[in-house]
Amino acid sequence: MKANLVLRRESYLAMIQNAVGANTYRTLYLREGDGVRDILEDGNLSCAYFVSSILMHFKLIESPHATVAGTVRDLEAHGWQKAGAPEPGDVLVWEAQEQGTSGRHTHIGFSLGGEQAVSNSTTERVPQQHHFTYGEKDGAPARRITAIYRFVGI
Repeated sequence: MKANLVLRRESYLAMIQNAVGANTYRTLYLREGDGVRDILEDGNLSCAYFVSSILMHFKLIESPHATVAGTVRDLEAHGWQKAGAPEPGDVLVWEAQEQGTSGRHTHIGFSLGGEQAVSNSTTERVPQQHHFTYGEKDGAPARRITAIYRFVGI
């Protein structure tokens, strides 16, 4: 009789895809003095929390993060390597862009392969599937990918 075995890579990729539209990653509260503040602004700044929460679930990083910089440091500390063309499950980091009244922010999400990605949408405030460069603007990527991280062994 064959033993049951969790298929880690398949489960990881399914969790990324199944997160589309989920409200799970919208809120992260921080105590500040006597008050409490949602540091993710109801999903406006949730990209790093979304990505790091899934990575932590599969023990691919140490902890969830509220910033892209913290997530990237954790990726690098846990053996994620920079890669070339994105493959399904890779972590994508996009260039900083203006984000409403919040200022300039880098962005992070997952590659689905085939020029598709999943990342938290600042307009929808939940993870959404989209083109991996958000399409083109004047013949160039609308948002340039600055780093692709891959974990060998997932």
